[in-house]
Amino acid sequence: MMSSFPLVSFLITLMLAAAVCTQGYEPALDTAENPILTSAQYLIQPYSPRSNGGGLLPVPVKLLPLCPLGISQSSVTALPGLPVSFSYPYPLMDTYVNEGQAVNIEFRSEAWPGCEEFSKYWEVDESSSASEEPAILVGGKKRERNSWFRIERKENFVGGNAYKLTTLAGTIGTIPGPWENAPQLVLTNDTAKTFLVKFHKVHGDTTATTSTSRLEKLGLGMFPFY
Repeated sequence: MMSSFPLVSFLITLMLAAAVCTQGYEPALDTAENPILTSAQYLIQPYSPRSNGGGLLPVPVKLLPLCPLGISQSSVTALPGLPVSFSYPYPLMDTYVNEGQAVNIEFRSEAWPGCEEFSKYWEVDESSSASEEPAILVGGKKRERNSWFRIERKENFVGGNAYKLTTLAGTIGTIPGPWENAPQLVLTNDTAKTFLVKFHKVHGDTTATTSTSRLEKLGLGMFPFY
C-alpha cells in the first residue's frame, strides 16, 4: 500500500508556499482604516466626496443583447451600490485582502436585474467583439486570469486612502455608458480615466449573502435608469 507521506509532504509544502506568498504585502484598508477581509462584504464607491454618483451596480453595456451585464456607477448619489466580497483565486492562509495580490470580486446581493445564468464574479471582456477599452462584465470564473483584479493604493486623502483597481493588462477606468452616460467600468491604459475608489464595509463579518436594502431594491427597480 502506498504511503500517505508524499501527499502529506506535498500539502505542507503547498501551505507554506501560500504563507510565503502573502508576506511582504500590506492589507488594503476600508473607510474605517481597518484591513479589508475576505470574510466581509463592501461597497465600492468613488473616493471623492465631490462625486456626482453613487456606488457600483450591474447594468447592460449595450441595448441588445442585454447579457452579460456590465458594471456602472449609479448616477444617483443616494444609491450606495451593491455589496461585493473579495476572495483569492486559489486557497491562501490569509484573511486579509492585500494590495497588489490577485483577487476575485463578486457581487453579493439578492437583488439582481436579470441574466441569472451568469455568475456574479467580475471579469474583463475578452470576446472577439470587445473594444480597445473592453468592458468589465459580470459572469467571470474564479480561476480564469481575466477574472483576477488587484487593489493598489493610489494616494492618501482626508479620512482614508484612495485606491485603484487593476488587472494583469491595465487599470480599471470609466467611460460614459449607454444609459444616461452613467460612468461604465472598462479596462484602460489612459490614466485620465482611472476610477479611484474607497471600500465601505457593510453588515459586519459574514460569509452569507447580504440581505438587500431598500435602496438597492429601489435602484434595481429603476433599471436601467439608475
